[in-house]
Amino acid sequence: MAGSQTKQQARKTTDARPLRADARRNRDRLVEVAAAAFAQSGVDTSLEAIARQAGVGIGTLYRHFPVREALIEAVYRHEVEALVAAAEELARTKAPDEALAEWMQRFVGYIATKRGMRDSLRLLLESKSPLFAETSGLVPRTFTGLMENAVKAGKIRADADSADVLHALSSIYSASDGPDWQQRSRRLVSLIMDGLRYNAPESGGQR
Repeated sequence: MAGSQTKQQARKTTDARPLRADARRNRDRLVEVAAAAFAQSGVDTSLEAIARQAGVGIGTLYRHFPVREALIEAVYRHEVEALVAAAEELARTKAPDEALAEWMQRFVGYIATKRGMRDSLRLLLESKSPLFAETSGLVPRTFTGLMENAVKAGKIRADADSADVLHALSSIYSASDGPDWQQRSRRLVSLIMDGLRYNAPESGGQR
């Protein structure tokens, strides 16, 4: 997998000014809380509520993110970084097929946050924000690495194409909204994983 190189690419545009440890913790906490809020309620979530849940004042939020769009960019970049980091951690600690299966479930959370920001991300794209060029390819390369590990270990079928599987996973982005959207998406991901395991060399022809 891309390893440290992908981490450097994903973090390339993080605020260049060094932050004190407490300021860094506050910033990271704001991004984490905002990611969960955007996934749940969209980007119109009150910034005051985000600051309050993160345990900081609204002034602290605005010092880090002077405009809402800056917070949205930081959240999107954070979600991509988190997927890359999760893949590296899972590859070290899990069997290749288990690492792939767990990462695919985490991908649902990434899509949930992205759906919550869809209109704002579209505007950022139209404004020629460098965000997408800086993060482009990180998720597909990360996924390809996990798939290759599982194929080499004989845990998934060798004829599976990572681009095809990622396309199928990404289709949940446009699925209809509903209170059970994430549950349905996670079940679909489990079915996709079952299909990848079917007829794998190490499966004895069955899962």
